[in-house]
Amino acid sequence: MLTAGAAMRSAAALAALLLVVTVQAAQPRGPEAHDMTLTGFHDLQGRGAYQPVIHFQGGRWIAYIGHHGGSALNPQTGRREDNGTSQIDVTDPARPVLLHHIPGSGGAQMVRVCDGKTLPRAARDRTYLLRTRGHDAHEVWDVTLPGPPQRVSVVADGLHGTHKSWWECDTGIAYLVSGVPGWRTSRMTQVFDLADPRQPRFIRDYGLPGQEPGAGGGVPTGLHGPISTGPAGNRIYFGHGTSSGGILQIVDRDKLLKGAKAATRANLLYPQAGRYDLDPDYGAHTAFPVTGMAVAGTDGRKVKRDFVVVTNEALSDGCGGAQQKVWIIDVTEEAKPKLASTWALDPKQGDYCARPGRVGAHSSHENFTPIYYRRLMFIAHFNAGVRVLDIRDPYRPREVAHYVPESGGRTVTTNNVEVDDRGYIYIVDRHGLGLHVLELAGAARKIANLH
Repeated sequence: MLTAGAAMRSAAALAALLLVVTVQAAQPRGPEAHDMTLTGFHDLQGRGAYQPVIHFQGGRWIAYIGHHGGSALNPQTGRREDNGTSQIDVTDPARPVLLHHIPGSGGAQMVRVCDGKTLPRAARDRTYLLRTRGHDAHEVWDVTLPGPPQRVSVVADGLHGTHKSWWECDTGIAYLVSGVPGWRTSRMTQVFDLADPRQPRFIRDYGLPGQEPGAGGGVPTGLHGPISTGPAGNRIYFGHGTSSGGILQIVDRDKLLKGAKAATRANLLYPQAGRYDLDPDYGAHTAFPVTGMAVAGTDGRKVKRDFVVVTNEALSDGCGGAQQKVWIIDVTEEAKPKLASTWALDPKQGDYCARPGRVGAHSSHENFTPIYYRRLMFIAHFNAGVRVLDIRDPYRPREVAHYVPESGGRTVTTNNVEVDDRGYIYIVDRHGLGLHVLELAGAARKIANLH
């Protein structure tokens, strides 16, 4: 039992610690950068942001930003609106302009966009947005400019979880991260045909064996998100887990779509071409395939090998526990994936452990643009901003550039990152620090052959 004096000293120490943390959290920091420059900025009306997708439509470049829950005043309407989706014109990246905000319900974190002229059975002059509605539904909106967005269909509702879906624009097949009642996990996959977004067609439910209704035993970690290479690549790369229990699952797309649909263990295993279980203390937020890389073989000659860049998600502030990082996994022999390398930011170099906010990786970009493919990976790294990795040697990835936004006395939480086919980089903040449009500079720019 503490004496009165010891208790007073303990309380005083705690008060001093809280004061230090408060002062530290409020300490303004200017932008920090190496070989990256700020081109443009938009405050997103102070809304917390998750997924950015950059789409070229009607001669303009449009950024679609999915938001976390909450609400903010929209000066365009004069009303306070639940956070949903922001439609930002970034044709001039130095001057982003808000076109519309589509209100959500409990947020609308995830966005994907396809043109009707690409989708097999859609109106050719329209552009469509697939998004989540809170954690209970997926829906499609017509976002053709210049008119206001209009909802055209509800793909699935009555769910108890949604997250990072994927939509193949050339086929219309969508892989929706959902929590379907009866399944033993809050995140698995619903496969839909959205070739005509106005008339969604359900194909099947899919998940890891042990997640299906009626299964027994332990439940494998839930899905975070898939990335499909479409009919040409015939593979879907599923990342399961967040900061623990991570699994990279490689699935044969053709078998998934054409195989038996009943949710039995045998049917769930049938499309699986390979699986890699990360160490238990790491998750698999994003699984980005980087295939056909020319690397030095054992005899010194170049050979083609396939890799997947898996990025974990940090959930905690500070540096306690395993630091979530980046894994490069060799999947050339799909049945026997093996680790090629890992990369983790040294938080001491910027004193990130002592800064407020999450410490560790979160996600990578997902655009296959040839400007960066097989060369550079962009990693959203929470309080350490965005980090740029040179992966030309996948066995020895190295950081070549970074950008940490100005804090303005708030906590920097760079949540997600995306790139466009012009080479611009877009980062958004989880807690309302807005959208930053960036460019590479110096040696990092030369790696991408940007002029």
